[in-house]
Amino acid sequence: MARWEPDARGRLQQAAMSLFRERGYAEVTVAEIADRAGLSKRSFFNHFADKREVFFANAQFFEESVLAHLASADPRLSAIDATVLALTRCGLDLSTVTSAEDAQTRLDVLVATPELRERDLNKTAELTAAMVEALGRRGVPPRTAGFAAQAGLAVFTVAVAEWLATPAADFPDLMRRALNELREAVA
Repeated sequence: MARWEPDARGRLQQAAMSLFRERGYAEVTVAEIADRAGLSKRSFFNHFADKREVFFANAQFFEESVLAHLASADPRLSAIDATVLALTRCGLDLSTVTSAEDAQTRLDVLVATPELRERDLNKTAELTAAMVEALGRRGVPPRTAGFAAQAGLAVFTVAVAEWLATPAADFPDLMRRALNELREAVA
């Protein structure tokens, strides 16, 4: 691949996920990622601080998407319904920038890599706090907003796991079913 081709950041992400899938996170170097993408190591560092950042490259997109969908949700929706709707739409947005195979690789690498699980927990806590703040702007009390954000993320996690098992499944339907099961569980 020529070094002048566009979308260096996307190529680096794809190269990294491909290498992580082939050899595992710990066995892959930044130089190998850059080489697979047809770029220099210096180019890698123009886009990412380290290989953890290439692994979490879509985290910012995910948070921005969730918050944008939450802000545009019908104000008449309950906190949990608005949250699940936002996460559903975000999941659909995310599926346009990552494949089911890459999502499964990401999950497999997370399970196998304690340093990434810790970072993922921190990013999830930051996302939860941002969602609580966004729900607060909708007039939701902080405690209710916290429950809605955490429950919504639990619903999302369950639906994504089901989607990874059956990528042809309808993601919004998986989200609705997971939310209904959560409601039954706490009823």
